Amino acid sequence: MQRTLLFTFLFSSFLSLLTACTSQEIDSTSLPSTPVPFVTSTQGPSQTPEGLVAAETPLPSPTPFTYTIQQGDTISSIALQFGVSMDDLQAANPEISPNTMSIGQVIKIPSDPENPSGEPTPSPVPFTIRQIECYPTVNRGMWCFVLTHNDFSDFMENVSAQVTLVDSDNTTLASQTALLPLNILPPNTSLPLIVFFPPEIPFDAKPQVQVLTAIRLLPNDERYLPATINNTLVQVNAEGRSTHVSGQVLLPDDAKAARQVWVTGTAYDEAGRVVGVRRWEWSAGLAAGGRLPFEFMVSSVGGKIERVEFAVEARP
Repeated sequence: MQRTLLFTFLFSSFLSLLTACTSQEIDSTSLPSTPVPFVTSTQGPSQTPEGLVAAETPLPSPTPFTYTIQQGDTISSIALQFGVSMDDLQAANPEISPNTMSIGQVIKIPSDPENPSGEPTPSPVPFTIRQIECYPTVNRGMWCFVLTHNDFSDFMENVSAQVTLVDSDNTTLASQTALLPLNILPPNTSLPLIVFFPPEIPFDAKPQVQVLTAIRLLPNDERYLPATINNTLVQVNAEGRSTHVSGQVLLPDDAKAARQVWVTGTAYDEAGRVVGVRRWEWSAGLAAGGRLPFEFMVSSVGGKIERVEFAVEARP
């Protein structure tokens, strides 16, 4: 059965700013909290964003680097993916048996062979941060978007950054990890890292962003399928605060069948700032050579929507 889901993007317990599955009706429910006139740390889409912190700067709350086991993962494939030895990976996770790993299980990724269970994280693959935007809500929460861009011809995975809110005295107010709405960042594509800070956050809090993780996938990684998006239509309402989007996901004839398909729509205002994101989900399968129609709503937490960009992820 087709249905629509909508949930808050709290990444200790959230996934994407708004999520939907297919529906005969489009759920136009608004965001969890009504936005107020926003603050931004970006000088312009083409300039280096203010608030970007050097990688060597100590984080307010360091977090060990972990990986969530996906379908098809083995101890050897994970070791190869992260560039560590199987022995080091097993030493970092002595409680986990390689033969009984389960989907959704979280394991530690060692970055130092001399200290396989230590805190430091592997050096992330470099990627571009194009803008940092934060939007207060009327109940004194705050949404933050960190627009990332993959300059490589290969996919990237596990892209994340630490977003720290500070006051006028540069005192830390809150700090959380921001994640993408997809597991991957496709080649030559921009997607926002997203995080929501619950109340109470001062209206004039400023973000600082530090890159945490990013992995460059090996060519022809079998965990992701070569899906594409076609025939997209974007219809912005008269107020410019929401838009109805639709299109098709295409899977090549020679690809494996997809078990899961995700589509994201990222809304931008006239100045090129990210103002909203929504993720549409499909878990009823897509055959090789098939076409999957989608439609959903994207709402703005900032200015009027000018355009929407799409990205797709399909997994066997």
